[in-house]
Amino acid sequence: MTEVAPTRASSGATQVAGLVGWPVGHSLSPRIHSFWIRKYRLDAAYVPLPVQPGHLATALRALPALGFRGCNVTVPHKVEARALVDEESTLAGVVGAVNTIFVRDGRLLGRNTDVDGFIEGLREQAPGWGQSDRRAVVVGAGGAARAVVAGLRAELDGEIVIANRTLTKAEDIVQHFDNARAVGLRALEAELDGAGLLVNASTLGMTDGPTLNPDLAGLAADAVVADIVYAPLETELLRTASRRGLATVDGLGMLLHQAVPGFEGWFGVRPKVDQELRKHVLATLAR
Repeated sequence: MTEVAPTRASSGATQVAGLVGWPVGHSLSPRIHSFWIRKYRLDAAYVPLPVQPGHLATALRALPALGFRGCNVTVPHKVEARALVDEESTLAGVVGAVNTIFVRDGRLLGRNTDVDGFIEGLREQAPGWGQSDRRAVVVGAGGAARAVVAGLRAELDGEIVIANRTLTKAEDIVQHFDNARAVGLRALEAELDGAGLLVNASTLGMTDGPTLNPDLAGLAADAVVADIVYAPLETELLRTASRRGLATVDGLGMLLHQAVPGFEGWFGVRPKVDQELRKHVLATLAR
């Protein structure tokens, strides 16, 4: 097990990044980044920055003046942040949201790391998952679903079907991607017939909320079922998939991997997502 250094006292040269959102107390991002700061013995800090709606522009424009290297952006500010940065990445534009900001020469550079986070989580937990000619089915039509579809579109040639209770929201996403189709949630089980990948990119299945538990009989025998929900870590959807002998991918992988580019860009060290970090975060979830 890698030794994690104790927390160091800050100096005048401390590199600082943070998390902008409202609220931010529930977020696991400070636990992830603080773990890496201790592990790599950096003179750095990652701090929560609770910013109420209506004050985002003031907060973001203050980052360069305060010496921040950048920040993560979480709900409800991801969409608004895109309009406030000086430059955005191509993926941030495709997804329509910014979740990571870098300060460079007083300018704010916006990026969306959820896309790579989702794909890296898939690769980690389901090696060899890609079947370029297989249909992929994504449930949900929010910002997370957009990130998932963008990631899949870059990796797969097959059709992507987006299923959502509000059909118009799914239709809004598919117009931005080739070979994508929108259906209502009632059509989900029919679309699973022969599919190689099912991703729950909605909030269905979260603790104390409504579940997502369709009949998975139509999925290919070697299909992968992924769920971006990480509380609980094993959702009803993943339990059902496991009972059928299907490969499963939980939501913690996406959460951990999306944090990597930000940490590297702020502090100059590319951190590793490993079992030690996973156990560290799981200990928080278990509380």
